[in-house]
Amino acid sequence: MADQDTKTFEDLSELKGEDSTPAAPVYVQKLDAQGRAYATGKRKDAIARVWIKPGAGKIEVNGKDHVVYFARPVLRMILKQPLTAADRNDQYDVRCTVKGGGLSGQAGAVRHGISKALTYFEPDLRGVLKKGGFLTRDSRVVERKKYGKRKARRSFQFSKR
Repeated sequence: MADQDTKTFEDLSELKGEDSTPAAPVYVQKLDAQGRAYATGKRKDAIARVWIKPGAGKIEVNGKDHVVYFARPVLRMILKQPLTAADRNDQYDVRCTVKGGGLSGQAGAVRHGISKALTYFEPDLRGVLKKGGFLTRDSRVVERKKYGKRKARRSFQFSKR
């Protein structure tokens, strides 16, 4: 009776089945009724809602051209990084609304949103964007101020007398 309950490892592996390795996730295209891909990007306190669709490469932020909204060249460069990495500079029109935070955080949020929207529109670009680090949400935020301190960590000036 005890012999029937005892099983060897080979017997157990047969129970498991042949196809025990998990399959890689398959990413599919996610578009809305107008044929656009939508994604939300975040950075610091800024949140960007991004829609991309095939077009001439026009980027519009809060109803303004991105050159007007992000006046500094560094911020415009940050904005276009995912499109440049995917080699899709003049193939998509980008429309986004962004709120919260400062200009630097907003540029990072739009970059994150564009990257996610590109992967929804063309799932094959995921590897390129992931390697560039554009799909990772930068979780660094400002540390809160503590009581008894002048800032988050800075103490008041010490005086012996």
